[in-house]
Amino acid sequence: MKQPLSSSISPELLLKMYVTMVKIRKFEERVADLVISKEIVTPTHLYIGEEAVATGVCSTLKKQDYVFSTHRSHGHYLAKGGDLKALMAELYCKKTGCSRGKGGSMHVASPEMGLPGSSAIVGGTIPIAVGAALAFSMQNSDAISAAFFGDGAAHEGVFYESLNFASLKKLPVIFVCENNLYCTHLSVVDTLADTNIYKKAEAFAMPGVRIDGNDISEVYETAKRAVENARQSRGPTLIEAMTYRWRGHVGPYDDLDKGLRSKEELDCWMQRCPVRKLEKHLLKQGATSQLEINQIHKTISEEIEKAVEFARESPYPDENDLLHDVHK
Repeated sequence: MKQPLSSSISPELLLKMYVTMVKIRKFEERVADLVISKEIVTPTHLYIGEEAVATGVCSTLKKQDYVFSTHRSHGHYLAKGGDLKALMAELYCKKTGCSRGKGGSMHVASPEMGLPGSSAIVGGTIPIAVGAALAFSMQNSDAISAAFFGDGAAHEGVFYESLNFASLKKLPVIFVCENNLYCTHLSVVDTLADTNIYKKAEAFAMPGVRIDGNDISEVYETAKRAVENARQSRGPTLIEAMTYRWRGHVGPYDDLDKGLRSKEELDCWMQRCPVRKLEKHLLKQGATSQLEINQIHKTISEEIEKAVEFARESPYPDENDLLHDVHK
């Protein structure tokens, strides 16, 4: 789990992924502040600490590929290229939001960028990703789908049904389990008889692998192989990315006062910060400078503040919008 960053990925791509990770981190930190001040009231499940997983996986995908997300969706949305202003406006429940102000934090979408939607139902988008992969296969498309889900979804029967069907039909889908060690307020050791989620793949004759979800290069290279297999009709792969959320299950606080996890555990994982780890590597390799790093942070912070102002100034949906953008 402590393998060094790979040198097989170009410095240009690593820097591009760094920018995405910083964007996710700073966006989520700003959202946390806005939740604390009660300017944002939609329930928010923050992605702070897990940025390398979404970034590494989505960096291997094409625009036409589909990503299906969860209640902890902001990182996937931004990593797939979703619009920053539209996401912030959605958290403000404004008409200009990516879901027209009707979805909030847990139901974001960017169909034009390949993110048809996300859902608060644990495991709910896994079979939808399989369905999309089935459609791609029937259409002889070279597109693939990716299902993101947490360790909590490994309790759900639909997880196993989806693995079985995808493997049986050799569908172009990858399953990405973001194992942050906690299912809501319970440790994974208290919810799963066997905590080796990646080994579930063996029963369905498909490859499964566990990786360091805080190492962007390991995530990228593993996802790249899985995507290539899927795109070449060799079937699905289950990736279990070990990572950690710095904040509580929902909301802006770390929840240490609730006694669910220890400060020592949180501090240990914060020492393995995926953003800082990549930053150190880029500086060591001469792929960037501290001046450029500072400018990246400044530029992204300015973009986020513009998104906040856009959201504040945008109108709320009205009664005439009630039946728009819904299935008929």
